[in-house]
Amino acid sequence: MLWPRLARALLARPLTDPAPGAPGATVAALAERLATSARARLGRSLAIREVDSGSCNGCELEVNALQNVAYDLERFGLRFVASPRHADVLLVTGPACRNMREAMERALACTPEPRWVVAAGDCAVDGGVFKGSYAVEGGVGAVLPVDLLIPGCPPSPAQLLEGLLALLETEAQTENRAGRIAPAGP
Repeated sequence: MLWPRLARALLARPLTDPAPGAPGATVAALAERLATSARARLGRSLAIREVDSGSCNGCELEVNALQNVAYDLERFGLRFVASPRHADVLLVTGPACRNMREAMERALACTPEPRWVVAAGDCAVDGGVFKGSYAVEGGVGAVLPVDLLIPGCPPSPAQLLEGLLALLETEAQTENRAGRIAPAGP
């Protein structure tokens, strides 16, 4: 009796739902706007340093999805770097844990100007499910000056991409209002 049941289980299709398709047109439009804004603001591609300050790794999975074949940020001039010395953006996930405070402050000190700090996920915004814990000081804003909050538990790769784009466009508008003209990109 075991062999027929095993054969059916091995030959049957999986009972899971198929993976959702990437919103191709949305991602392409966002990435094009992002690449244009990054080149206008920085004159080159945007380098991102991801800092995990004590999260559950849900946000890290979505951040890593930005590098997969569906989103492939390298083709749009976005890249993740291993050192904050090479970064333009510190993308922080997770709540501000007490034992990560010094590491986050050092990462910020090592990041050259112009730099931005992005808090991604509900935990980074206000502490999320870890709020009130003895080991958590709150959101990332309790430790670092945050330029952009991207809420979500976890935020989707499209939301992360939209947030980075909004940050760059807002900074460019601020500079133009202050009388400085953003350099033209290639």
